[in-house]
Amino acid sequence: MFIGLGSAAVHAAPLSLPDIESAHALVMDEESGEVLLEKDADTAAPIASMTKLMTAMVVLDAKLPPYDVIRIDRADLDTLKHTHSGVPVGAVLPRRTLIEIALMSSDNHAAAALARTYPGGMPAFLAATQKKITELKLENTGLVEPTGLSPENHATAHDMAKILRAASSYPEIVEATSQSSSRIAVNGRGRMFHNTNKFVGQPGWDISVSKTGFTNEAGRCLSMRLEAAGRKLLVVLMGAMAGSERAVDVLNIHRMVAGDVPAPMVQPVRAVRSVTSKRPQHRV
Repeated sequence: MFIGLGSAAVHAAPLSLPDIESAHALVMDEESGEVLLEKDADTAAPIASMTKLMTAMVVLDAKLPPYDVIRIDRADLDTLKHTHSGVPVGAVLPRRTLIEIALMSSDNHAAAALARTYPGGMPAFLAATQKKITELKLENTGLVEPTGLSPENHATAHDMAKILRAASSYPEIVEATSQSSSRIAVNGRGRMFHNTNKFVGQPGWDISVSKTGFTNEAGRCLSMRLEAAGRKLLVVLMGAMAGSERAVDVLNIHRMVAGDVPAPMVQPVRAVRSVTSKRPQHRV
């Protein structure tokens, strides 16, 4: 594993680089392209629900009527992992609302319905997704379905940064992912949907685009566009073994960029694990 600074950092005050528990990580200055921190960022790995950023962009690119209502169907249920959470079958919601909850609360049924109702159905949606991969010049990304439940959905941290940068140009994605919660009527009853990134909306955190992800294969993942210390940063974390490790990585990155380094970096509370993992040594 390599953690390093971009060449532009030579003339800036040195940053105190934290240990990163996530298997893959990248922190990049969006405007200059300077890499502030990197860890195995060119190795492709499952991206779980971070897939939904691409799903939303592909649907929005089609310029479909945002207020067309879509009914959640049994075909939208999870047959890969057999999870049960999500908007119930029979619920009818506008397309723009499905985009909102697919992104903010990572609703798999919503994402599946968006792809199923794409003009031409799922085959046309996947073809458009491949076209988007080519358009964004993603070097090692593959997507086979719209939710991220499949471990075949993969990307590198560098590719995820490109996806994140592209997603930030869509006002609908910025609006959906920068709110901490939203009350939405489902089957005539108000229901609270919460952002899966708990840092969104917290004091001192300016996050404009965000998407988390989790499957057993992908581990805990997070991509977000963060503004700190006057810089717009693209932050990608993939493959943390626990939510606490991912959270500590985020906190330490925020402290690194803000220059808040006098105190020791936060360390994760390690739980007893039945599975061991070999992690590469850090090189600065």
